[in-house]
Amino acid sequence: MGLIDRIAGPEDLKAFPGPRLPELAEEIRAFLVENVSKTGGHLGPNLGVVELTIALHRVFDSPSDAILFDTGHQSYVHKILTGRHDFSALRREGGLSGYPSRAESAHDVVENSHATTALSWADGIARGFQLSGQTGRRAVAVVGDGAMTGGMAWEALNNIAEDSDRPLVVVINDNDRSYAPTVGGLVRKFDPVRRLDSIRLSKSYEAFLDWTKRTLRDAGPPGRMAYGALHSIKKGVKDIFVDAGIFDSLGLKYIGPIDGHNLDDLIEALTLARDYGGPVVVHAITEKGRGYEPAERDVHDRFHAIGAIHPETGLPIAPERFGWTSVFAREIARIARADPTVVGITAAMTRPVGLGRFADEFPDRVIDVGIAEQHAMTMAAGLARAGMRPVLALYSTFMNRGFDQLIMDVALHREPVTVVLDRAGITGDDGASHNGVWDLSIAAMVPGLRTAAPRDGEELAALLREALAHDGPALLRYPKGALPEPIPALSSHSWGDVLFSGERPEVAVVAVGSMVPVALEAAGRSDVPVRVLDPRWALPVADGLVDELMSGYRGVVTVEDGLVDGGVGSEIALALARAGYTGGQAHIGVRREFLDHRTRASALAREGMTADDVLSGISAAGRADGPALLRPRGARSA
Repeated sequence: MGLIDRIAGPEDLKAFPGPRLPELAEEIRAFLVENVSKTGGHLGPNLGVVELTIALHRVFDSPSDAILFDTGHQSYVHKILTGRHDFSALRREGGLSGYPSRAESAHDVVENSHATTALSWADGIARGFQLSGQTGRRAVAVVGDGAMTGGMAWEALNNIAEDSDRPLVVVINDNDRSYAPTVGGLVRKFDPVRRLDSIRLSKSYEAFLDWTKRTLRDAGPPGRMAYGALHSIKKGVKDIFVDAGIFDSLGLKYIGPIDGHNLDDLIEALTLARDYGGPVVVHAITEKGRGYEPAERDVHDRFHAIGAIHPETGLPIAPERFGWTSVFAREIARIARADPTVVGITAAMTRPVGLGRFADEFPDRVIDVGIAEQHAMTMAAGLARAGMRPVLALYSTFMNRGFDQLIMDVALHREPVTVVLDRAGITGDDGASHNGVWDLSIAAMVPGLRTAAPRDGEELAALLREALAHDGPALLRYPKGALPEPIPALSSHSWGDVLFSGERPEVAVVAVGSMVPVALEAAGRSDVPVRVLDPRWALPVADGLVDELMSGYRGVVTVEDGLVDGGVGSEIALALARAGYTGGQAHIGVRREFLDHRTRASALAREGMTADDVLSGISAAGRADGPALLRPRGARSA
């Protein structure tokens, strides 16, 4: 029986012999390597927080004390210590989520895996404890140093500092990285020579300072001079050896930096913070990927997120097929060589979004803003105004954070900013917050924004060049994973391409981006003559496409890898209604819901987005006598 098996919950950890905690930590690391290497997942971040998580559960009383993990990809150790030991189906349907999940455990508080939110959650929870008289309960926010590059984190800290009695502890997990190495002036203030004496975290110390202040100030000019001299010396020494000015300026108590792998120091620091009774920042220095040599050697991201690997070597079990991101990486570097006005922008994810090659060749023309999508979007508008051609590369789900800036700064000013969205559509195993299903519906709302969805790698390269040549904002989205084989056009038109055409087609299928292969499979099996259309630039709906759809088709089917409500299908339905179309319609896409973690194939089947579902939609739309919007077989009710 291993040590992990003895931990059914935090109460067991509290009773665990202290001298054996380092042994438990090493067993947890071995457990993580063994299990995550089989399923894939966020290995590096969790290897780095083993001791920190043990100390948190040793000191605080979860779930009475709310422990919140910013971005929850470092919550695997937390799951183990709260009794969840079956990692055999991690990130798979029916298994553990890769992030905190309220459905799994009362110990999981925040499910959203977007960064910089935990401090605001913690402030709200701590205020709630105060207002409801729940004395003795605390909120603990565990945030990475990368999250401290986001403006929302500092908005929260500004409010946390407002009340010196707020029962809240901020733990900064400082591993000098977000996905990649952390950037920015603020995080450079986290200098590892800092250390504050624990006496500063004593209420009696605060009382003594108040007494000293009053006594010296009341002692006339000599007393006030003495107080001023002592205060200056105190501040000067602290600034030299501690440099906690950022937090001090907000009125927050600071402990650190602490060795994030020294259990004794961590437990002592967290205990001081817990007992202080007001907001305290605990700064822990950790090593991402600690204890696993292949992760420690990975200079780019320390095995931040991996697929299935050989645990002995860290090498992937199945080599990755050439994917969408690789095509973008190659093409943007090629464009940048020929055009010095092209600038790449990333929010802490240079290589994951495909800007690594560009950055290697032109380091001065790739800007990493940290986890700050709002700033990135408006800065891109500023670059465009100055005559540059910015390309802002993000994961689709993270663009949601820059929605206001996309509308008010980029689109309103008609700036030529190209937004490139990786992992658009259903991504699958990372769960609800990481599926990129909102971008098409968002784009449809934005005046003057052109949106493209390539069907294959050749189209991705072509559409990227068209986007950069466009005199206004453009958005290019593509999915996660491997590329399909090239899909040639039968004919090309101003509104898009014809990819398949039966004799005297009765139903038009408008397929968007990654759903083209699904539509073509259905068309090839259909008894109803079908024409498959790829609009290329899917939004706004081109007048020429409407004219094509009005040219005698009995039915129209749309299929897209995004929300069916408000997306391309909705926009086409509205355009057809305005044009007086009376044929049948079926619109296929993701229902207005959050998708649980599962494979992409399983999610497509669940949402009624397979070739069989498109075939059913073709049949239904072709039989319809009126303009009713029909649900294909398998589509769930909204």
